Amino acid sequence: MILKYGGVLTHAGRKQAEELGRFFRNNIYPGEGTGLLRLHSTYRHDLKIYSSDEGRVQMSAAAFAKGLLDLEGQLTPILVSLVSKDSSMLDGLEDASIEMDEAKARLHEIIISNAKAKNTNGSVEFPWMVDGAGLPPNASELLPKMATLTKQVTAQVKLLAEGEDEKLALTSSFSRYDQAKALGKTTIDAARIAAGLPCGSESFLLMFARWKKLERDLYNERKDRFDITQIPDVYDSCKYDLVHNAHLNLKGLEELYKVAQLLADGVIPNEYGINPKQKLKIGSKIARRLMGKVLIDLRNTREEAICVADPKFTEDEALFLPTKEVEHQQKIQVRNEDGRRSSTTSEKSMDQEDEDDRETKYRLDPKYANVKTPDRHVRTRLYFTSESHIHSLMNVLRYCNLDESLHGEDSLVCQSTLDRLHRTRELDYMSNIVLRMFENTEVPLEDEKRFRIEMTFSRGADLSPLEDKTSETSSLLQEHTLPIMGPERLQEVGSCLTLDKFEKMVRPFAMPPEDFPPATPQALGYFSKGAGVLERLASFWPFHKGAANGKITEKAANCQK
Repeated sequence: MILKYGGVLTHAGRKQAEELGRFFRNNIYPGEGTGLLRLHSTYRHDLKIYSSDEGRVQMSAAAFAKGLLDLEGQLTPILVSLVSKDSSMLDGLEDASIEMDEAKARLHEIIISNAKAKNTNGSVEFPWMVDGAGLPPNASELLPKMATLTKQVTAQVKLLAEGEDEKLALTSSFSRYDQAKALGKTTIDAARIAAGLPCGSESFLLMFARWKKLERDLYNERKDRFDITQIPDVYDSCKYDLVHNAHLNLKGLEELYKVAQLLADGVIPNEYGINPKQKLKIGSKIARRLMGKVLIDLRNTREEAICVADPKFTEDEALFLPTKEVEHQQKIQVRNEDGRRSSTTSEKSMDQEDEDDRETKYRLDPKYANVKTPDRHVRTRLYFTSESHIHSLMNVLRYCNLDESLHGEDSLVCQSTLDRLHRTRELDYMSNIVLRMFENTEVPLEDEKRFRIEMTFSRGADLSPLEDKTSETSSLLQEHTLPIMGPERLQEVGSCLTLDKFEKMVRPFAMPPEDFPPATPQALGYFSKGAGVLERLASFWPFHKGAANGKITEKAANCQK
């Protein structure tokens, strides 16, 4: 049996996720926090929460939902009722594995050879445009120091593990099997800390296994070779033990943390591409499904708002509302990937599947609503995923203008923020990217400025446990938590990023066009008229290179039908 241990959400993680949910309720939505709760309780808040397959990610999503909606009780019922798993969209790096391996190999070469960051553009105006930007100049000297310090810490944990049975025997209040109980705790187990045991559900034996694996994998003595992919893991273990197990007083841990942080700050961002163009390529492959779903979310919200603003549109074009079609197209994609559909499927069975896959949608009927503003409606989509997807999505947003198809366009992210993001190396727990779409009802429906996008970004719990020891931070450290950084704007104050401009910039890096529904009701109108189907489709979506013409023709024919 090969068993992966880990991925357990700590008591601190639960608290941080709930706090961030409350912050979102009170600050991200216009008006007071109670306003969102009123909308939610009267079917005027369309909420869906998606999570990757990791257990700790799902529990983080449930804890966030608890804070957002001011819920009570355990997380498991919240998880079951509100959080949907979507591993195909939020898990896995397989699509970019080749490019990431190339980036890591080049990164290893730069570090070991002690080469200086190489300028690929012939200009040093922007520090993030060079290969390996952010790596410390003495990285090759820091690696051996990290290996030595890791050995020292591992040796200390080994001594603690050898004396663990004796310590448990002397402390009658703890049994060998208390770990299962510890998993459900939402507060610090003060008795364990006082007894000199590791925080949470971890035993000294597991703690030793964790450090021993890092020591073994970081440096291969026989081959005299360092594995730089272990640097982020060493850094994570250091930070975890400094936050949760500081009472163990492991010698050399603070020094190891400082060395690991210097290396990790350079290695982690470069694992997703060692220069902006490679970051964009890798990011588009990892986050393409997520980016595609975000575009669908934004477009659905726009179409729904237009329907509310123009009731005649709702009646005449009801067939063209994209919500059901969008979900239907996504389901088709999933079925295709899972191999559950063959090309010989009969039309009858396909139609039956189409009907089954359509989303049931609930919304308050204004005719029977006992509220003052029945048409006020908010749509929320939350996606909980891994650090790799956050890095990838951010790389697409800030470097999308480097693609040849968008030559001459400005970045979606302003210059000052690009510089700040370059200095932001770590995306810690609860890092987030927020896209908010606003509707200006004073502007005509056909005006592109009617819908605009605001983008914000937070680095999460990105504070060092060794620094910034203000009174607030010190009290949080006593509770084994770090404060979550507030949101930062990605655009200049006063700038206007329209939905049309946002779609134009990110569409080339989203889900393949043939898997998308038509962009607008007008596009659907073209298909219904049956003239020039393929040509009309091409006018809305630029086909990716290498797309199968037969498949596109079949898709277009189905749309016409």
